[in-house]
Amino acid sequence: MNAGLTFTAPMPVDVYPQDSMAMTFAPLSLEEVYRLADDPANGAVVVMSGMVRNNTEGKAVVALEYQAYEPMAIRVFQQIAAEIRQQWPDATRVVIHHRTGKLTVGEISVLVAVGCPHRSEAFAACKYAIDTLKHNAPIWKKEHWADGSTSWVSIGACEQPGADC
Repeated sequence: MNAGLTFTAPMPVDVYPQDSMAMTFAPLSLEEVYRLADDPANGAVVVMSGMVRNNTEGKAVVALEYQAYEPMAIRVFQQIAAEIRQQWPDATRVVIHHRTGKLTVGEISVLVAVGCPHRSEAFAACKYAIDTLKHNAPIWKKEHWADGSTSWVSIGACEQPGADC
């Protein structure tokens, strides 16, 4: 599954009590994530919803199965929030929730939301969060193909040129 990949623990980071980081087997809620990112100082909340699609590179997909090293994944999420605060210091809230387990086509696998006073910051910070999560979090997905076969995709694959992870 993760042969050849090694991970180092993220450096200790400041944890912001207004943020929300979660790995869960339960379905994710757009409404809850939006509520957690909302703040009176916000002029924008940008939410990114990653879903299971029905194909990868033209090959029919019926489900994805996510596994994670959860304690380290949460630390990576916290590191992402800290980096957002360095680059966009006006960010009010960062929310990163990711599912584990087997998900079927159309189910939400990840929700990222960032609240900021201005929309351009919120869009940029949200994009940074999901892109960084895809490269750094110890989360793996197993693709279940329509022909009955399966294959694991490691996070390292997201670093390959042209990868659309």
